[in-house]
Amino acid sequence: MVVGGGTMGRGIAGLCALSGYNTRLYEAAAEVRASLRVEIEASWKRAVERNKIAPDAAAAAARRLDVLGSLDVPTPCDLVLEAVPESLAAKRELFAELDRLAPEQTILASNTSSLSIEAIASATRRPDRVIGIHFFNPVAAMPLVELVLSPETSADTYSRAAAFAADLGKHIVRVRDSPGFATSRLGLALGLEAMRMVEEEVASAADIDRAMELGYGHRLGPLKTSDLVGLDVRLAIADALARELDPVRFRPPEILKRLVAAGKTGKKSGEGFYRWETETPVDAGQAREKR
Repeated sequence: MVVGGGTMGRGIAGLCALSGYNTRLYEAAAEVRASLRVEIEASWKRAVERNKIAPDAAAAAARRLDVLGSLDVPTPCDLVLEAVPESLAAKRELFAELDRLAPEQTILASNTSSLSIEAIASATRRPDRVIGIHFFNPVAAMPLVELVLSPETSADTYSRAAAFAADLGKHIVRVRDSPGFATSRLGLALGLEAMRMVEEEVASAADIDRAMELGYGHRLGPLKTSDLVGLDVRLAIADALARELDPVRFRPPEILKRLVAAGKTGKKSGEGFYRWETETPVDAGQAREKR
Protein backbone atom coordinates (compact mmCIF):
# COMPACT_ATOMS: atom_id res chain seq x y z
CA MET A 1 0.00 0.00 0.00
CA VAL A 2 1.20 3.52 -0.86
CA VAL A 3 -0.11 6.50 1.10
CA GLY A 4 -0.03 9.81 -0.78
CA GLY A 5 -0.82 10.41 -4.44
CA GLY A 6 1.67 13.16 -5.24
CA THR A 7 4.48 12.87 -7.78
CA MET A 8 6.43 10.33 -5.73
CA GLY A 9 3.45 8.36 -4.43
CA ARG A 10 1.90 7.75 -7.83
CA GLY A 11 5.31 6.91 -9.28
CA ILE A 12 5.98 4.34 -6.55
CA ALA A 13 2.48 2.84 -6.79
CA GLY A 14 2.73 2.58 -10.57
CA LEU A 15 6.08 0.80 -10.39
CA CYS A 16 4.85 -1.58 -7.67
CA ALA A 17 1.83 -2.62 -9.74
CA LEU A 18 4.02 -3.00 -12.84
CA SER A 19 6.45 -5.18 -10.83
CA GLY A 20 3.78 -7.69 -9.86
CA TYR A 21 2.52 -6.34 -6.52
CA ASN A 22 -1.18 -5.97 -5.76
CA THR A 23 -1.09 -2.28 -4.90
CA ARG A 24 -3.42 0.12 -3.14
CA LEU A 25 -2.83 3.85 -3.49
CA TYR A 26 -4.53 6.07 -0.92
CA GLU A 27 -5.00 9.80 -1.52
CA ALA A 28 -7.13 11.95 0.80
CA ALA A 29 -7.71 14.87 -1.59
CA ALA A 30 -10.60 14.08 -3.94
CA GLU A 31 -9.37 16.47 -6.65
CA VAL A 32 -5.98 14.73 -6.74
CA ARG A 33 -7.44 11.25 -6.41
CA ALA A 34 -9.77 11.72 -9.40
CA SER A 35 -6.90 11.82 -11.90
CA LEU A 36 -4.46 9.34 -10.35
CA ARG A 37 -5.41 6.23 -12.31
CA VAL A 38 -5.51 8.17 -15.59
CA GLU A 39 -2.05 9.66 -14.94
CA ILE A 40 -0.48 6.34 -13.93
CA GLU A 41 -1.98 4.48 -16.89
CA ALA A 42 -0.82 7.29 -19.20
CA SER A 43 2.75 6.80 -17.92
CA TRP A 44 2.50 3.08 -18.73
CA LYS A 45 1.15 3.90 -22.20
CA ARG A 46 4.16 6.16 -22.87
CA ALA A 47 6.47 3.35 -21.72
CA VAL A 48 4.71 0.93 -24.12
CA GLU A 49 5.13 3.42 -26.99
CA ARG A 50 8.87 3.64 -26.22
CA ASN A 51 9.11 -0.18 -26.08
CA LYS A 52 10.10 -0.03 -22.41
CA ILE A 53 7.29 -2.40 -21.35
CA ALA A 54 4.97 -4.80 -23.17
CA PRO A 55 1.29 -3.90 -23.68
CA ASP A 56 0.14 -6.97 -21.72
CA ALA A 57 2.38 -5.95 -18.78
CA ALA A 58 0.63 -2.57 -18.63
CA ALA A 59 -2.79 -4.24 -18.80
CA ALA A 60 -1.86 -6.65 -15.98
CA ALA A 61 -0.53 -3.77 -13.85
CA ALA A 62 -3.83 -1.90 -14.26
CA ARG A 63 -5.66 -4.90 -12.81
CA ARG A 64 -3.35 -4.89 -9.76
CA LEU A 65 -3.84 -1.22 -8.89
CA ASP A 66 -6.63 0.18 -6.70
CA VAL A 67 -6.98 3.88 -5.90
CA LEU A 68 -8.64 4.52 -2.54
CA GLY A 69 -10.25 7.47 -0.81
CA SER A 70 -10.15 5.88 2.64
CA LEU A 71 -7.16 4.67 4.63
CA ASP A 72 -8.05 0.99 4.40
CA VAL A 73 -4.99 -1.23 4.93
CA PRO A 74 -5.52 -4.71 3.44
CA THR A 75 -4.92 -7.98 5.27
CA PRO A 76 -2.41 -9.37 4.61
CA CYS A 77 -0.17 -6.46 3.69
CA ASP A 78 3.60 -6.82 3.37
CA LEU A 79 4.43 -3.13 3.37
CA VAL A 80 2.86 0.31 3.70
CA LEU A 81 4.95 3.09 2.19
CA GLU A 82 4.21 6.71 3.06
CA ALA A 83 4.82 9.44 0.48
CA VAL A 84 3.17 12.53 2.02
CA PRO A 85 4.76 16.02 2.28
CA GLU A 86 7.87 16.57 4.42
CA SER A 87 6.32 17.38 7.80
CA LEU A 88 7.50 15.40 10.81
CA ALA A 89 4.27 16.12 12.70
CA ALA A 90 2.13 14.93 9.78
CA LYS A 91 4.22 11.80 9.28
CA ARG A 92 4.13 10.92 12.98
CA GLU A 93 0.36 11.32 13.05
CA LEU A 94 0.02 9.13 9.95
CA PHE A 95 2.35 6.43 11.30
CA ALA A 96 0.43 6.24 14.58
CA GLU A 97 -2.73 5.63 12.52
CA LEU A 98 -1.02 3.09 10.25
CA ASP A 99 0.34 1.29 13.30
CA ARG A 100 -3.23 0.91 14.54
CA LEU A 101 -4.62 -0.24 11.18
CA ALA A 102 -1.88 -2.44 9.69
CA PRO A 103 -1.33 -6.12 10.51
CA GLU A 104 1.37 -6.78 13.10
CA GLN A 105 4.03 -8.00 10.67
CA THR A 106 3.52 -5.20 8.14
CA ILE A 107 6.57 -3.02 7.54
CA LEU A 108 5.86 0.70 7.79
CA ALA A 109 8.17 2.64 5.49
CA SER A 110 8.70 6.32 4.76
CA ASN A 111 9.83 7.89 1.51
CA THR A 112 11.11 10.92 3.43
CA SER A 113 14.24 12.47 1.96
CA SER A 114 15.52 14.06 5.18
CA LEU A 115 13.41 13.50 8.30
CA SER A 116 14.47 11.24 11.17
CA ILE A 117 13.24 7.66 10.81
CA GLU A 118 13.72 7.17 14.54
CA ALA A 119 11.45 10.15 15.29
CA ILE A 120 8.80 8.84 12.87
CA ALA A 121 9.06 5.31 14.28
CA SER A 122 8.61 6.54 17.86
CA ALA A 123 4.95 7.26 17.04
CA THR A 124 4.38 3.50 16.63
CA ARG A 125 4.50 0.36 18.77
CA ARG A 126 6.68 -1.37 16.16
CA PRO A 127 9.84 0.75 15.74
CA ASP A 128 11.74 -2.40 14.74
CA ARG A 129 9.52 -2.65 11.65
CA VAL A 130 9.92 0.97 10.53
CA ILE A 131 12.45 1.89 7.83
CA GLY A 132 13.16 4.64 5.31
CA ILE A 133 12.77 3.62 1.65
CA HIS A 134 13.79 6.75 -0.23
CA PHE A 135 13.02 6.69 -3.96
CA PHE A 136 14.16 9.24 -6.53
CA ASN A 137 12.21 11.12 -9.17
CA PRO A 138 11.24 9.91 -11.74
CA VAL A 139 10.63 6.69 -9.81
CA ALA A 140 10.46 4.32 -12.78
CA ALA A 141 13.67 5.62 -14.37
CA MET A 142 15.98 6.26 -11.43
CA PRO A 143 17.92 3.12 -10.46
CA LEU A 144 18.67 3.99 -6.82
CA VAL A 145 16.79 3.44 -3.56
CA GLU A 146 18.23 4.64 -0.26
CA LEU A 147 17.38 2.35 2.69
CA VAL A 148 17.58 4.28 5.96
CA LEU A 149 17.87 2.37 9.24
CA SER A 150 17.08 3.80 12.65
CA PRO A 151 18.83 2.30 15.70
CA GLU A 152 15.78 0.08 16.22
CA THR A 153 15.20 -1.13 12.66
CA SER A 154 15.55 -4.93 12.75
CA ALA A 155 17.71 -7.03 10.44
CA ASP A 156 14.56 -8.79 9.21
CA THR A 157 12.95 -5.45 8.28
CA TYR A 158 16.06 -4.40 6.38
CA SER A 159 16.20 -7.75 4.59
CA ARG A 160 12.54 -7.56 3.53
CA ALA A 161 12.89 -3.93 2.40
CA ALA A 162 16.01 -4.79 0.39
CA ALA A 163 14.19 -7.69 -1.30
CA PHE A 164 11.29 -5.37 -2.14
CA ALA A 165 13.64 -2.81 -3.72
CA ALA A 166 15.35 -5.57 -5.70
CA ASP A 167 11.94 -6.76 -6.97
CA LEU A 168 11.42 -3.26 -8.36
CA GLY A 169 14.76 -3.47 -10.17
CA LYS A 170 16.52 -0.96 -7.92
CA HIS A 171 20.06 -0.78 -6.58
CA ILE A 172 20.26 0.06 -2.89
CA VAL A 173 22.55 1.98 -0.59
CA ARG A 174 22.30 1.39 3.16
CA VAL A 175 22.42 4.55 5.27
CA ARG A 176 22.35 5.24 9.00
CA ASP A 177 19.55 7.52 10.16
CA SER A 178 21.09 11.00 10.21
CA PRO A 179 19.89 14.42 8.98
CA GLY A 180 19.56 14.42 5.20
CA PHE A 181 20.83 10.82 5.01
CA ALA A 182 23.49 10.54 2.25
CA THR A 183 21.87 11.63 -0.99
CA SER A 184 19.76 14.57 0.19
CA ARG A 185 22.62 16.00 2.24
CA LEU A 186 25.17 15.86 -0.58
CA GLY A 187 22.72 16.79 -3.33
CA LEU A 188 21.39 19.72 -1.34
CA ALA A 189 24.86 21.11 -0.59
CA LEU A 190 25.67 21.18 -4.31
CA GLY A 191 22.23 22.52 -5.24
CA LEU A 192 22.30 25.38 -2.72
CA GLU A 193 25.73 26.52 -3.88
CA ALA A 194 24.57 26.45 -7.51
CA MET A 195 21.57 28.61 -6.51
CA ARG A 196 23.88 31.12 -4.82
CA MET A 197 25.95 31.27 -8.02
CA VAL A 198 22.81 32.15 -10.01
CA GLU A 199 21.91 34.73 -7.36
CA GLU A 200 25.40 36.27 -7.61
CA GLU A 201 25.21 36.22 -11.45
CA VAL A 202 28.30 34.03 -11.71
CA ALA A 203 26.64 32.19 -14.61
CA SER A 204 23.20 31.21 -15.86
CA ALA A 205 21.42 28.14 -14.54
CA ALA A 206 21.95 26.37 -17.85
CA ASP A 207 25.68 27.13 -17.94
CA ILE A 208 26.18 26.02 -14.32
CA ASP A 209 24.41 22.76 -15.06
CA ARG A 210 26.31 22.27 -18.31
CA ALA A 211 29.60 22.75 -16.45
CA MET A 212 28.76 19.95 -14.01
CA GLU A 213 27.36 17.66 -16.70
CA LEU A 214 30.25 18.02 -19.15
CA GLY A 215 33.06 18.85 -16.75
CA TYR A 216 32.27 16.36 -13.98
CA GLY A 217 30.13 13.75 -15.72
CA HIS A 218 26.93 14.43 -13.77
CA ARG A 219 23.90 13.03 -15.60
CA LEU A 220 21.96 16.20 -14.66
CA GLY A 221 23.25 19.47 -13.26
CA PRO A 222 22.30 20.58 -9.74
CA LEU A 223 19.64 23.09 -10.83
CA LYS A 224 17.83 20.75 -13.22
CA THR A 225 17.94 18.17 -10.44
CA SER A 226 16.49 20.70 -7.98
CA ASP A 227 13.64 21.44 -10.39
CA LEU A 228 12.92 17.72 -10.72
CA VAL A 229 13.04 17.10 -6.96
CA GLY A 230 10.80 20.14 -6.36
CA LEU A 231 12.06 23.47 -5.07
CA ASP A 232 9.55 23.31 -2.21
CA VAL A 233 11.03 19.96 -1.18
CA ARG A 234 14.56 21.37 -1.45
CA LEU A 235 13.55 24.33 0.73
CA ALA A 236 12.00 22.05 3.38
CA ILE A 237 15.17 19.92 3.48
CA ALA A 238 17.40 23.01 3.67
CA ASP A 239 15.38 24.39 6.58
CA ALA A 240 15.60 21.04 8.39
CA LEU A 241 19.36 20.65 7.86
CA ALA A 242 20.01 24.27 8.81
CA ARG A 243 18.29 23.54 12.14
CA GLU A 244 19.89 20.16 12.75
CA LEU A 245 23.37 20.43 11.26
CA ASP A 246 24.64 23.90 10.38
CA PRO A 247 22.67 27.17 10.03
CA VAL A 248 25.28 28.69 7.71
CA ARG A 249 26.12 25.79 5.41
CA PHE A 250 22.48 24.87 4.75
CA ARG A 251 20.88 28.34 4.86
CA PRO A 252 18.36 28.54 2.00
CA PRO A 253 19.33 31.17 -0.61
CA GLU A 254 16.88 34.02 -1.12
CA ILE A 255 16.32 33.00 -4.76
CA LEU A 256 15.01 29.61 -3.60
CA LYS A 257 12.63 31.19 -1.09
CA ARG A 258 11.36 33.68 -3.70
CA LEU A 259 10.68 30.99 -6.31
CA VAL A 260 8.79 28.80 -3.85
CA ALA A 261 6.78 31.77 -2.54
CA ALA A 262 5.79 32.56 -6.13
CA GLY A 263 4.60 28.97 -6.68
CA LYS A 264 7.50 28.21 -9.04
CA THR A 265 8.45 24.86 -7.55
CA GLY A 266 10.13 23.27 -10.56
CA LYS A 267 8.91 20.81 -13.16
CA LYS A 268 5.67 19.97 -11.35
CA SER A 269 4.51 23.61 -11.53
CA GLY A 270 5.96 24.25 -15.00
CA GLU A 271 8.68 26.65 -13.86
CA GLY A 272 11.55 26.88 -11.42
CA PHE A 273 15.11 27.58 -12.50
CA TYR A 274 13.87 26.32 -15.89
CA ARG A 275 10.59 26.46 -17.81
CA TRP A 276 9.21 22.92 -18.29
CA GLU A 277 6.80 23.01 -21.22
CA THR A 278 8.20 19.68 -22.47
CA GLU A 279 10.73 17.16 -21.15
CA THR A 280 13.44 19.52 -22.43
CA PRO A 281 13.76 22.46 -20.01
CA VAL A 282 14.42 26.06 -21.06
CA ASP A 283 16.51 28.35 -18.84
CA ALA A 284 13.79 30.46 -17.14
CA GLY A 285 16.09 33.43 -16.58
CA GLN A 286 17.10 33.62 -20.23
CA ALA A 287 13.48 33.14 -21.32
CA ARG A 288 12.41 36.10 -19.20
CA GLU A 289 15.18 38.25 -20.72
CA LYS A 290 13.97 37.42 -24.27
CA ARG A 291 10.41 38.41 -23.40
